[in-house]
Amino acid sequence: MAPRKLRMPPARLLVPVAIVVALVLVLVLIGFVGGAVTRGIHALTAQPPHVGTTIIAPTQAKAAASARDLTGDEKDAADYLAAQPTAYWLTPEQDPIGTAGGTVLDLIAQARDQNRSVALVVYGLPGRDCGNHSAGGLSEEDYPVWLGEISAALDTAPEVQKIVALEPDSIALSQECGNIAERARQLSTAVDELTTANTWIYIDGGHSNWLPPQQMADLIRQTGVIDRVRGFVTNVSNYQSSSDEFAYAASLSSLLGGAHAIVDTSRNGAATSDGEWCNPPGQLVGDPGGKFHDDVVDTNLWIKPPGESDGECAGGPAAGVYWPEAGVALTQGVR
Repeated sequence: MAPRKLRMPPARLLVPVAIVVALVLVLVLIGFVGGAVTRGIHALTAQPPHVGTTIIAPTQAKAAASARDLTGDEKDAADYLAAQPTAYWLTPEQDPIGTAGGTVLDLIAQARDQNRSVALVVYGLPGRDCGNHSAGGLSEEDYPVWLGEISAALDTAPEVQKIVALEPDSIALSQECGNIAERARQLSTAVDELTTANTWIYIDGGHSNWLPPQQMADLIRQTGVIDRVRGFVTNVSNYQSSSDEFAYAASLSSLLGGAHAIVDTSRNGAATSDGEWCNPPGQLVGDPGGKFHDDVVDTNLWIKPPGESDGECAGGPAAGVYWPEAGVALTQGVR
C-alpha cells in the first residue's frame, strides 16, 4: 500500500493560525509578568517597621471616650492623647470572642483610610499577669478561638502593615510564676495563628531594669518562637529611658541571633521611676513613634496608651482604665 501524502493546509489558513498562537503567547506572557508585578508590589509593601512608620491613632482610644465627659485641663490632655499614634490593646474583656475580629477590621479600615500602619497589643493568654493587677485572660480552649478570629481579620489586608506586640510580660514573668512550659505552648499557638501577610510580630522582651539580658534571652529561647517572629518588644507599660532600652535591646539581640526590636516610648519622657512600675509620679510622655532606630531597634512606638492606669496603686483606678489626673500629669509641657 502506497504511503499517504501529507497535505499542508491552504496558505490562507496559515495567517489565522499564526495569529492565534501569537495571542496565546502574549496572554501567557501577560499572566507571567502580571504575577511578577503583583508579587513585586507585595514585596515592596511588606516591609518591616522602620523610622518614619506612622501608626493610627485609634478612634476607639479610651482617652477619646473619656474626653467627652471631661472639662478644662483634663479634657485638653485627653484630647491630646487621643490624637497621638498609639497601639490598640486587644483584650478578651474589651473585645471578646465574636467581636475581636470586627474590631481588627475597623482598625484596618482606619489604617487604609489614613495610609498608615496599625499596631496591636494581643493581651489575652490564659493566666495573664499571674494574678497581678492585669489578671485575667481566656481559657486554654478559648484562647486559640479568639486568636483565630483576630488572625482572619489580619489576613484580609496584606497591603496594610500590621505590627503585633504579643502578650507583654508573658515571658519576663514566667520564671517568677513558674509557667515557662505553659507560656511556650501558648505563645507557639499565638504565633502560628497570627502569622499572616505583612504582619510583624514582636514577643515580650521585658525591659532594661527587670531581668539581665542573659536571663531574659534564656527564657525567650525556651519558648521556641523567636525564629518565627520579627523579634521582641521592650519597655511595654514601663518608664525606662530610650538609651537604656536601646543598649538592652542590643545585648538581647546578640544573644538571640540578631532578632530585631521595638521600644515603647509612650511614657519614658522623664525616665525617673527608679524601678517603680505602678503609676509612679513625675513621669512624662516620651518621643513620638517612628522617630529613631538603630541596627537592632526597628523603631520606637507608643505601645501603652498614656493616661491608662497601671493598676489600683498610687491612687489609680483598675489597670487599663483611663485616669484623667494621670493624663494631665503625663502631658505637662507638650500640650
